Amino acid sequence: MQASKHILSDELLHTFAERCGGYDRENRFFHEDFEDLRRAGYLTMAVPKELGGAGFTLAEVCREQRRLGYYAPATALGVNMHVYWVGVAADLWRQGDRSLEWMLTEAMAGEVFNAGHSERGNDLPVLLSTTKAERVDGGFRFTGHKMFGSLMPVWTRMGLHATWADAEGGPKIVHAFLPRNHDGYRIVETWDTMGMRATRSDDTLLEGTFVPDKYIARILPAGGADIYIVALFAWALLGFANIYYAIAQRAMDLALPGIKSKGSLGLSRSMAYHPEIQHMVAEMVLAFDPIGPHLDRVAADWSEGVDHGAVWPSKIVSAKYHAVEACWRIVDKAIEVSGGAGMFRANELERLFRDARCGRFHPANTFLVHEIVAKTALGIDLGEQPRWG
Repeated sequence: MQASKHILSDELLHTFAERCGGYDRENRFFHEDFEDLRRAGYLTMAVPKELGGAGFTLAEVCREQRRLGYYAPATALGVNMHVYWVGVAADLWRQGDRSLEWMLTEAMAGEVFNAGHSERGNDLPVLLSTTKAERVDGGFRFTGHKMFGSLMPVWTRMGLHATWADAEGGPKIVHAFLPRNHDGYRIVETWDTMGMRATRSDDTLLEGTFVPDKYIARILPAGGADIYIVALFAWALLGFANIYYAIAQRAMDLALPGIKSKGSLGLSRSMAYHPEIQHMVAEMVLAFDPIGPHLDRVAADWSEGVDHGAVWPSKIVSAKYHAVEACWRIVDKAIEVSGGAGMFRANELERLFRDARCGRFHPANTFLVHEIVAKTALGIDLGEQPRWG
């Protein structure tokens, strides 16, 4: 695939990097970064060229997210929630499904999409929901508690899902987009976390808020999935994965040069010649090298329409899992080889260490990954009930 021109200049990326520490310390949303991204066309890079965007595929967007994540991980993670919705709509549009063309049109008009899927006690986000959907004239009313809602200060369309328990034929999951100017919901500022602080992923309480039929994207059987759901996981999880890959790269670039100039009273040369330091550095490189090719292959297959059939969910969660697990190991070792300096807040590695831990919380978590991968390998339907026993 021929590489497209990058959306963001090197100069702008360095500006993002300069702001990053301040956002983290102040637990403040990346407003300045967001406006720069908007002006640069980053929010519409996945919109097809025919509709005014850059027409980037998933593979190309992952490359851009990797670049941004290297300099400003929380900014990349926050904007990923908007980017992946636009990407899902664009993929469907290219396949002839124009049901979400309105999302692409609204994205070009400046609307900002976020994700309101996380719920306490629900380890199957998107497929099931603790939030209630009630059918009313002209649309649905939603009642529930959503968590981890990135882009909270700037979204204009919240992507959410809920259970329509009394639907004809059995419970269904309603996928909708809540306009910000509607009433019946409250944003609760809960975001004071160890990492990815600039995303400001606060909670939302849905208190019977109304969403009209025009903003209902899908109604699917509970636990069921179609191309909309699979595309959602592909765009979201591969976006996450590339951000954490970038964090791992940044941690190595920060830690390794310092080893060469770090001395010890027990050595006649630098710590670079210490056998255990060399062993740990080797483990970092060995963990890092496979991530990029794995992510690139899965994203390219998706973008090129390779038919992996029912194996697609396993491939997607596997790529995300390997990236975030390797990132965690690499950043942990980067802190260790750097010594006590890595504990100080002024050291970028300290922030990367906290940010890296968040990757394991993003769906799919390790338990769900292993379930999906094993059931796929064994030929067990992912929707089979009961899940265990």
